[in-house]
Amino acid sequence: MLRIVVPKGSIERATMQLFEDADLAIVRSSDVDYRAAIDDPRVREVMVLRPQEIPRYVADGLFDLGVTPRDWIEETGANVTTLTELHYSKATARPTRIVLAVAGDSPWQSVKDLPEGARVHTEYPELTRRFLEKNGVQAEITLSYGATEAKIPEIADAVVDLTESGRALRAAGLRVLDTILVSYTELIANPTAHSDPEKRKAMEQLQTLLTGALEARGRVLVKLNVEEANLQAVIDLLPALKAPTVSKLHGEDAYAVETVVAKSEINILIPALKDHGATGILELPISKIVQ
Repeated sequence: MLRIVVPKGSIERATMQLFEDADLAIVRSSDVDYRAAIDDPRVREVMVLRPQEIPRYVADGLFDLGVTPRDWIEETGANVTTLTELHYSKATARPTRIVLAVAGDSPWQSVKDLPEGARVHTEYPELTRRFLEKNGVQAEITLSYGATEAKIPEIADAVVDLTESGRALRAAGLRVLDTILVSYTELIANPTAHSDPEKRKAMEQLQTLLTGALEARGRVLVKLNVEEANLQAVIDLLPALKAPTVSKLHGEDAYAVETVVAKSEINILIPALKDHGATGILELPISKIVQ
């Protein structure tokens, strides 16, 4: 039913992992194969292509559903329907940023300080042009094919580049003047396909699986037993998405308690629960959380 396109390149591995976690594993004959498949009746075709191309291909109806970062949607100006943000990137769950950067010793303190004719190199010429025009800056914008941060000062006066942590820019001795765009990866749809009730339902179901897998990351399920006298003290220790589930144990003055907590807190939480009277404590992995 659905033709899907996912990104090749820097977020390829993270995207493949997300689909696998969502029980929508993308299968292909090799890591360099552009054609793939998902063993799911809602999916007819899968291709792995450069994220720069995905917004236009989805807008043109070549694919019904796509995954690509917001920066390429903005750069291409493609008419697509965003279904949801997918909070993952190459290495973290943080968004990436498109920034304007200059040499660390540059006298310029904001975009408006750039002189007329400033040489600006970028992989995002249209996004850059709109941003500079909005700020009244007339610059010479040149398309960069990579290693953009290395072009200051000999080749460029400023660059517009993608950064997740800022490490590469700092290593190159650059300083950020402005953030042009905060970019998450997005699940996008062709507007015509999205208006079809059957396809829209399939899209929504796949979206539920993907967002559920993301929501479960870094969380675990904790289950325990506790006597009635210690129940409130144990509950007070528990962080939770919602109120913990508490069930009376048959024939005993005790309760079973379960809740979802951050994996990062578990090393502190489990000993504290035991100290406050909890017994039979279980820590269980979670595949998906669907709200």
